[in-house]
Amino acid sequence: MASIITFNANGIRSAARKGFFEWMLEQNADVVCVQETKAQEHQLDDAVFHPAGYHCFYNDAEKKGYSGTAIYSRIAPREVISSLGWDPADSEGRYLQADFEKFSVISLYLPSGSSSDEGLAKKYRFMDAFYDHLASLRRKRREFVICADWNICHKEIDLKNWRPNRKNSGFLPAERAWLSRVYDELGYVDSFREINQLEEQYTWWSNRGQAYANNVGWRLDYQVITPGLRSRVRAGSIYREQKFSDHAPHTMEFDWDINP
Repeated sequence: MASIITFNANGIRSAARKGFFEWMLEQNADVVCVQETKAQEHQLDDAVFHPAGYHCFYNDAEKKGYSGTAIYSRIAPREVISSLGWDPADSEGRYLQADFEKFSVISLYLPSGSSSDEGLAKKYRFMDAFYDHLASLRRKRREFVICADWNICHKEIDLKNWRPNRKNSGFLPAERAWLSRVYDELGYVDSFREINQLEEQYTWWSNRGQAYANNVGWRLDYQVITPGLRSRVRAGSIYREQKFSDHAPHTMEFDWDINP
């Protein structure tokens, strides 16, 4: 059984102060993927950022205090890939891949697009390039789990106030259509929705008003898997008992030995 966690920390140092790593160690997960670390690795010399029993990998953005991804793994990967050969994936540290035996886990942070028209254009460029990368992964003889803040809600069930957000980044028709292509054309699978079709299953809440308290949220964080793992999905959960970030940790369990 493999247990994998994905979590947008909105600042790994901030999440650490709120108890994220203590909680993480209690979960005994095989792999933990973090997005939006907002730190340079040399700033993470405290032992808390190198949890006992885990191999730690960071991919920082060139810009300080911005973006960045991380992977913590109980088993040492055979290879770690941190470059896709194009920006902003590389310069903003948005991609980190750990390869195990016939199995890879990716920590991905897709651009938001909500800040400006320029930001949305950047997001679309990223999506176009990343679609080609996703297609190339499907040609490899291995299974993939892509743990990501996708910054896209796929369907109306995935956000509380979908009607007024139809013209906002994160729920635009073009964004949703892109994610549909990832599923329908490339064959990838939303692992959580394989086992949970309930409403109000959100992973992000605005800091405005009482969004978190009233669960007025968005499901932006998915573990997207290759179709060979579809039958291996066993459980999925979103943790809300403690608040480490504006996102919640999302855990999936697979009937799969991460290093057979």
